[in-house]
Amino acid sequence: YNILLWTFLSNHICPESRKAGKCRLHNAVVLSPPTVLPRQDGRVAIVTGGTRGMGYETARHLASLGMHVIIAGNEKEEGAAAVRRIKEEGCERKAEFVYIDLTSLKSVRNFAQAFKQRRLPLHVLVNNAGTMMVPERNTEDGFEFHFELNYLGHFLLTNLLLDTLKRSGRGGSCSRIINMSSATHYAGVVQLDDLNRRICYSSHGAYSQSKLALVLFTYYLQEQMMAGGFPVIANAVDPGMVDTALYDNLWSLAQAMKKPVAKILFRTPAEGASISVYAAAASEMEGVGGCYLYNGEKRQSSPLSYDSELQAELWKKSCELVGL
Repeated sequence: YNILLWTFLSNHICPESRKAGKCRLHNAVVLSPPTVLPRQDGRVAIVTGGTRGMGYETARHLASLGMHVIIAGNEKEEGAAAVRRIKEEGCERKAEFVYIDLTSLKSVRNFAQAFKQRRLPLHVLVNNAGTMMVPERNTEDGFEFHFELNYLGHFLLTNLLLDTLKRSGRGGSCSRIINMSSATHYAGVVQLDDLNRRICYSSHGAYSQSKLALVLFTYYLQEQMMAGGFPVIANAVDPGMVDTALYDNLWSLAQAMKKPVAKILFRTPAEGASISVYAAAASEMEGVGGCYLYNGEKRQSSPLSYDSELQAELWKKSCELVGL
């Protein structure tokens, strides 16, 4: 219930308080997703968690624009079904499923190595996969489940594919990295000495930490790309309250409360995916990085997310944890 309430309050009660973003974008510009996005023929995208929900809708829409979409996920049957549905909508659509388990650093490395061996370019990386409100558990690598699946696995994946993203981008046509965050990051605290939340665990705290980590990661990565003059941009996306399987882990009373609320206030997966698609393909976003995007416009993320020292410390710690 707390996570439902916090997300609702953050997204609906006081949106004006976080409109002034830090991204490289003129304040007069409103990022309302246009009706028609430009064709993306010849471009390649990877969408993690693309077998269902917002990930599937993101993959489906990018494929409809002409992108070669690689759906990365850990459910092979769901992946095959997702690819089949996308191709049934248009025979020219190019989509495929490749296995990855983001709770396993070994699996992430295997995925990245296999992709690079194909010598394909990479123009868009959508780090969409995630989980929420999982009871305390560790991954096979020994990390807290939310932390590795939502953040650390994507951190490693992005870094392993970064050289390919750099080579694929060019002036006037940057490669794009989209990290899926959440309004719950406003309640997040990154505890560098206890990233696995072993001292005092709460599923809400673990989830909000992982989503804050993604925003910190986005801003630090963008600064690195700008400093190096690389044709790569990174943005964080907040899809709002979306009716997806993320809420399946809520306890029974919260589940019962969520059902009638979802019909009134929640967005559909397609609506939630629209901002990710916009960040990945819109002409208006060309060369625009370091944004926190919500509801079609830039917003101010949490004050903590702009802490440059924390960004650098988390990056360094993350590199140590994944062996970079």
